[in-house]
Amino acid sequence: MNRITLNDFVKANNADLGAPFQQLLLVIEKTAKIINDKLSRNGLIEEQGSSGDTNVYGEDVQKLDEYANKVFTDALLACPAVAGVGSEELAEPKISGHDGLYLITHDPLDGSSNIDTNLPIGTIFGVYPQNTSVLQKGNTLFASGYILYGPSMMLVYATTAGKVNGFTYDFQTNEFILSHPDIKIGEKKIYSINEGNWELFSESDKNYLTAIKKEGGYSLRYVGSMVADIHRTLLKGGIFLYPADSKHPEGKLRLLYEVAPLSFLIIQAGGDGVSRGVNPLDIMPSKHDQRVPIALGSKVEIEKYSSFQKSNPILDTFKVI
Repeated sequence: MNRITLNDFVKANNADLGAPFQQLLLVIEKTAKIINDKLSRNGLIEEQGSSGDTNVYGEDVQKLDEYANKVFTDALLACPAVAGVGSEELAEPKISGHDGLYLITHDPLDGSSNIDTNLPIGTIFGVYPQNTSVLQKGNTLFASGYILYGPSMMLVYATTAGKVNGFTYDFQTNEFILSHPDIKIGEKKIYSINEGNWELFSESDKNYLTAIKKEGGYSLRYVGSMVADIHRTLLKGGIFLYPADSKHPEGKLRLLYEVAPLSFLIIQAGGDGVSRGVNPLDIMPSKHDQRVPIALGSKVEIEKYSSFQKSNPILDTFKVI
């Protein structure tokens, strides 16, 4: 078996993006290994449990959230290819001082509420062109990807070339090895949503969920870590949903740090996405922490979901609480 490392793959397949992109992926690779090493000893380290603080969005911060954010942000700011970094854990993006080609957004530990129960979590990153602001549409992305910290660590990334490739970490050689070349989204009928929020859902979303259950053949799978749920959707197929509801009428997931990067990746793999009737990559963020509803999955499943949405989904019916 010809074992292709991530570094060799990037050099051979992303030469059009040049040395700066290779530099960036090398930094992401090294940082993923550092975070994975810490996570693999969760339960035996000081950085575990709640920090007792809340982030800029009023959410409980885990100690490992803080650790991952610092490690990832500092490493990116030190990279000559990076002009600035925005993080879900930062109130404002940071400027690197380099005349780099890229602005990077990242969610350092997606699904961090799963940390204490040893369930899969991940890191999400988006690679935008240098600009005066990270407030850019997702359709300007050069690349995006995620790191899944699970039974094995994986790094999956996509570029505008329409290719999505996955690499599995081999701890014996300390290398990411190409394991999932040219990923195309699967075709299984799986839906992923927190149905515990049923009473908060709009009538359109309830009607959709009721219809696919009556249709039959669907399986419900939900981890509660977007990276883990998107990874399964990517490989097996189906649809991932985090709609607006009466508690979160604007949606809950953040456009810059979660929705746009993972929408880009799913679309590059032949899938599709929709947020209130539009392509999520066409949404211009108005603020760093903007939240939007999202559905991502195979084209067939997104088309089916969209057919249940009202002509003006923003006015869909639920009582805001």
